[in-house]
Parts: sequence; C-alpha cells; structure tokens
Amino acid sequence: MNNKELYASNPLTGVKLEQVVIELVDQYGWEILHAYLQLNCLKTNPSIESTVKFLKKTVWAQEKVENFYLYRLKNLPKPDDVQYELPPRDRIIPEGQVPGTPCELSFTDAKRIQEKKAAKDRARTRKQRSTPQNPWGN
Repeated sequence: MNNKELYASNPLTGVKLEQVVIELVDQYGWEILHAYLQLNCLKTNPSIESTVKFLKKTVWAQEKVENFYLYRLKNLPKPDDVQYELPPRDRIIPEGQVPGTPCELSFTDAKRIQEKKAAKDRARTRKQRSTPQNPWGN
C-alpha cells in the first residue's frame, strides 16, 4: 500500500480548513462549538473567515478543531496512542472504520467536560508542585 492509499481513509484528506469550519458551524452552531472547544474566535464576533485565519496561525487550535471534526462530527472511534500523537491530518484511519452520524451535543455535556478537564488540570498542577520534602504541594 502506498501513502495515498493509507491516508485516503482519513476524512480530512483533501478537505480545506475552511470546509471543516463550515461543516462544524452548519451542524452545531457557534455557541456549541465555543462551549466545547473554548476558543474565543468562536465566541467574539465569529465568522468563517476570522476563525480560519486564527486557526491557520495557531497550530494547537487547528489540531483541536480537526480532532473535534474527526471524533465528534465524523464520529470515528478514538485513535490508539501512537496515532493520537500525530497531527489529525497525518493519522491513518484503519480499514473498515467509516465516518458515522454526528454526535449529539449539549451545553450540559460541554459544561461537564470542561469541569472534568479543570479537575484534571488541578490534579496535574498539584502533582507538579509536590516534592519529596513537601509531598502535598502546599
């Protein structure tokens, strides 16, 4: 199998960033996208052009949106650890995995996910502050 055949199964292959944003906005709307992704470009005077401009300049945000596209809109199964380390456009989707119906999203679920992320961040910060002399990180 050559490279073209390997990457052909990735729904992002041949799709421009602008088209990704348009599909996400058409399916979910700006408010839900901001609730899940927490990007200010989706909240303050959002437009396709300004969002695409920001995403092209900000690699981490572009990867966040492309992940959302693959695993929420296209509803693909989560990748293994090796594939997850790659940027979304470089991931190889295994044979037989085809895009499904878009996930149902809600503001309640978005809030729950944000709270879970915040708890993980607090735990990570606590762990980083702890030392052998101060195991509680106070």
